[in-house]
Amino acid sequence: MPTPKQMEKLAAEAARRPSLSAAPPNAPLPAEYWESVLKDPRADATGARLRLRRLSEIPRHVLRISCRRCERTVEIQTADAVRLYGGNAAWKDVAQRLLDNTCQ
Repeated sequence: MPTPKQMEKLAAEAARRPSLSAAPPNAPLPAEYWESVLKDPRADATGARLRLRRLSEIPRHVLRISCRRCERTVEIQTADAVRLYGGNAAWKDVAQRLLDNTCQ
């Protein structure tokens, strides 16, 4: 548990940082946001190895990605993802496209 002094320091740092909510709803999301989404351990259970894999190398039947901004979860069958984006597409790139297309 942080001490009161540490909590004050964290609050002061948070107040200085610009918030994402200041951006208009249709504005493109910054690259830092996507990096944080894809680095989040909840993005995939196996870590960075799965993010860097090509779609043709993923043995899972269903691929799932969640957006921390709008709380939406997108699922796609691996076969459909390969058909739409190609077997050589990286899962990281496909996941970002799926979220770009559906994030509110």
